[in-house]
Amino acid sequence: MTHVLLRIRDAAIDRRALLGAGLLLLLGFGASAPADEPKVGEKLPRRGDEIVVCGQLFHTTAPVVLWTDPGGYDAYRVERRFGPIADVREKAKVQERNEVTIGFGVRKVPLTPEQNEQVRGGGWDLTSLQNVVDQFVIHYDVAGTSRRCFQVLHDSRGLSVQFMLDLDGTIYQTLDLKEGAWHATKANGRSIGIEIANMGAYPLGGTDTFNRWYRRDADGQVQIILPETELNAVRKRATDPTWVPRPSRPEPVVGTIHGQKLQQYDLTPEQYDSLTKLTATLCTVFPKIKCDYPRDEAGALLTKTLPNDKYDLFQGIVGHYHVQTNKTDPGPAFQWDKVIDGARALMTK
Repeated sequence: MTHVLLRIRDAAIDRRALLGAGLLLLLGFGASAPADEPKVGEKLPRRGDEIVVCGQLFHTTAPVVLWTDPGGYDAYRVERRFGPIADVREKAKVQERNEVTIGFGVRKVPLTPEQNEQVRGGGWDLTSLQNVVDQFVIHYDVAGTSRRCFQVLHDSRGLSVQFMLDLDGTIYQTLDLKEGAWHATKANGRSIGIEIANMGAYPLGGTDTFNRWYRRDADGQVQIILPETELNAVRKRATDPTWVPRPSRPEPVVGTIHGQKLQQYDLTPEQYDSLTKLTATLCTVFPKIKCDYPRDEAGALLTKTLPNDKYDLFQGIVGHYHVQTNKTDPGPAFQWDKVIDGARALMTK
């Protein structure tokens, strides 16, 4: 009998010991750190597809170079990005007015005094920004490459844009999206803008721009002609020296904007791929940017400026010409449905 009682006592002690050990493990005593616990000074890896919104990173699945990256374009800088080193050290000036300027600022949108005080120093939080950003404005840059585009905007004109899209599909982000870039007059406060490397649209006949920028090669395919310095600045050339930028369609596309017939060479396939992914990302991060473009009464693409009352209410993707009567970008060649349908498909995955 005594032997049985001793065995019962020992079993009870063992159970209490096991329970105590389990409690210690739950409390973290004696347990090793989780495998994914960060270490002091450990580098946080990036995939190279992220954009920055209020200091937070969001994936696009497209190639992205941030203003903080080597080879990026930093619109926060006040000195010139290009030119002789003596000039680079000077602050950028608007050439036509010869005045120093910083080409971006606080978003001018209706806010309470408390909100204004919060954001005036760059203190936008994501939720607040999502409440005011409801348009994505598409431009062509008439510069040919993102490198040249930034030179014109930043060094010469004192302007800015949050994104630039190069011929090879590389997206350059120049500012956190909390900043109000100066790219589309009345849309600046409520919008995000992108300048797409493309030489633009022109009236039928009477221009040699196409002859200087587009040419058929020995195989009869149209390629975009760039000075060697500009072509070498396109990132894809570093990994594929044989790569040649080509428009998605071999002939200029003719269409009507503001009642005027214009012709334009299309974007490159790489540009459409990245733009579609960026559009899907922005429409996901900013729910007020509806994944659609302005339409006329028949449901077709509106090819003129939105009337003020309709513009004030419109939330979605717009061309520069939807905002201003003196603009024609992104031009008649731009494939709106390709971008919108592709973005919608990505958003439903």
